[in-house]
Amino acid sequence: MRLKGIRSLRELTRILDVDRRLRHLCLIHGEQRGYPRSVISRFTKRVGAEVLQLIIEEKVVHLLRFRARDADVLLDASFVKARSIRHPDNPRTAYSDPDALVGRNGRGYDLGYKLHVAVDHRTMLPLASILAPANDNEKKQAPGLVEKARALLSRVGGMVRSIVADSQISSRAVRSLADSVIPYAANQAGEGVLRVDRRFRTHGPPELLAEYHKRPLVESVFSWLKTQYGLIVNNVRRIGCVSVYALLSLLCVVLVREAAECLGRPDKAVSPTFFNV
Repeated sequence: MRLKGIRSLRELTRILDVDRRLRHLCLIHGEQRGYPRSVISRFTKRVGAEVLQLIIEEKVVHLLRFRARDADVLLDASFVKARSIRHPDNPRTAYSDPDALVGRNGRGYDLGYKLHVAVDHRTMLPLASILAPANDNEKKQAPGLVEKARALLSRVGGMVRSIVADSQISSRAVRSLADSVIPYAANQAGEGVLRVDRRFRTHGPPELLAEYHKRPLVESVFSWLKTQYGLIVNNVRRIGCVSVYALLSLLCVVLVREAAECLGRPDKAVSPTFFNV
């Protein structure tokens, strides 16, 4: 569903009845009917977020064994809109999704969740991810992301070389975890440090500016998740189900990298449309 841009289980069941290649991949033979919606829905629920997270981690560890293992970890978060309206009695909460809360979405506020991700700067693989209500501050989730990324890299003999993020997570707690390339906020004192002005122009030492310019890579990952792997269309409720939904999109990023490496075309790992045919 994520790779083909299929938006509903009903549409998926129809395609499984006519698409020969997908039928072969799903082990549906001859005139046998495709899987009904109830089977696909139960399968997703039975797998759950914890197992999906383990699958992603194992594949990332396998892929990192063939690459440089020390990583500059890029941190960022992206908004996931809730499938609900605001509660008439409490506009900060959702009417039909009690786990969703109102938080910043771009320049405004909306109801939903935030997917917090730590990405390896070389392979653009997700090293760690956390889904939280939209009102959770990014500073709160950053230490957990870094520790998860450090634990995963340690499995391949690597380490977190530095943390690259925007000023939203600028804090002493985050900076104490590793060497950081994080702009200081306007209300934080410091000399010779990295800063970003109101026009999003960066100022600071040249070596920090060069490292900070890696940060758009994580935004590219979120762009793939939303435009190529279905993250922009959320059709489920409750944080557990939304976590599964987000992890399936992240799994696509990992599988595309794995397919590109197996074909001997690592350059195509950053071209989602190459495999989406």
